[in-house]
Amino acid sequence: MQVKINTLRRAIHDLLYLGIDNEPIYSDQFCRLNSEVYQQTEALYECQGSTDEEEASLCIVLLLGYSVTAYDHGDKEAKVQSVLNRSWKILDRLPASLLKCQLLVICYGKVFDEALAKELNEIISGWNKAELTLEQTEVIEELKNLKENPYPFEEIKE
Repeated sequence: MQVKINTLRRAIHDLLYLGIDNEPIYSDQFCRLNSEVYQQTEALYECQGSTDEEEASLCIVLLLGYSVTAYDHGDKEAKVQSVLNRSWKILDRLPASLLKCQLLVICYGKVFDEALAKELNEIISGWNKAELTLEQTEVIEELKNLKENPYPFEEIKE
């Protein structure tokens, strides 16, 4: 299962960072990557992790996979909600860890529930700021970005 999760994570990364290296983005390459991520996400949707940690990793890539793809066969939002429901079931069982923070931040980005942000901040406050890992820094930056730019969950005034 972890191999499939990692494969999807790499495909999501490739899609998200397409063109960041100043190489041209070709529509066929973009469509192929988008389709690949969506198909892998769909294939993993019915899977369950064998541990809480594996289930958390699975929920993270499923939510990311559905977020970054343009495809929707009419049931994407229902599937996202289902994955969020799965996430709620395991969040309380996960120890305060980077994995829990990664799941919390992606869930927060979907529902903007301040209780999730509060829990994230509590865990982050226990991290040694002088020795943050790349992944910890990414969680902090993502939370900051979501708080500063909550669109589409904030009414835009003209």
